[in-house]
Amino acid sequence: MTGLQFSPDLKPARLFLGAVLLLAGFLLPSAPLLAQRAQGHNFNYKDFQAKSYYFGITLGYNQSDYRIYHSSDFILNDSFSRAESVNGPGFNLGIVSNLKIGQYFDVRFLPTLSFVERNIRYAPPGDKALSLTRRIESVFVEMPFQVRYKSVPYHDFRLFLIAGVKYVFDVASDSRTRQAAGLVKIAPTDFQFEYGAGVQFFFPYFIFSPEFKVSQGINNVLIFNDRLEQSNILEKVLSRTFTISLHFEG
Repeated sequence: MTGLQFSPDLKPARLFLGAVLLLAGFLLPSAPLLAQRAQGHNFNYKDFQAKSYYFGITLGYNQSDYRIYHSSDFILNDSFSRAESVNGPGFNLGIVSNLKIGQYFDVRFLPTLSFVERNIRYAPPGDKALSLTRRIESVFVEMPFQVRYKSVPYHDFRLFLIAGVKYVFDVASDSRTRQAAGLVKIAPTDFQFEYGAGVQFFFPYFIFSPEFKVSQGINNVLIFNDRLEQSNILEKVLSRTFTISLHFEG
């Protein structure tokens, strides 16, 4: 039997939709006013339109968890009533490299250092106080490649959509340590696809871009151990992350 366990308030689609609506509701009505105050009617975006490439930095906050699929052995075990993912907070720090491809498209490379916390909780039948939690703290080196589609500028702001893939390596992984011999192990490498949306605000000397992004793991990151019951009841574990980023480019 295959099952999927996650907290309802961490569903990526719901978070992504809520983030976009929040962005539209609070930022978009004030954007034309902010742009006019910054530079009158001599719009700043025209200066950046002339650049074929530019660089910047990115800061971000993330919430990460796993998509957990139960194995066929799950219904045969009498130690755990369920295995579920518990999300944890983290933050990102990275560099932005942006190359224009025509008027509406960019190719972006954003090497990033991400600090992430995720947990797998095993609940025994009956008393929830006796649940077992596998805490996984990671320091990821991420290599995302993205394509960005931009709308036509309006005053000094415009909307954009992003999509891409990234390679992830956990430099703090304990999957090869002896101390983790009796624990569920997670692979240190992963490939993920990403999608998101944001807004560019053009100021005289830089571009400020708040962005919301969802990352979904492609690989099964579970390292199977047939001698460990916590591993036997799992068939597949996929990573996922919701990130709010602030890009400063120019």
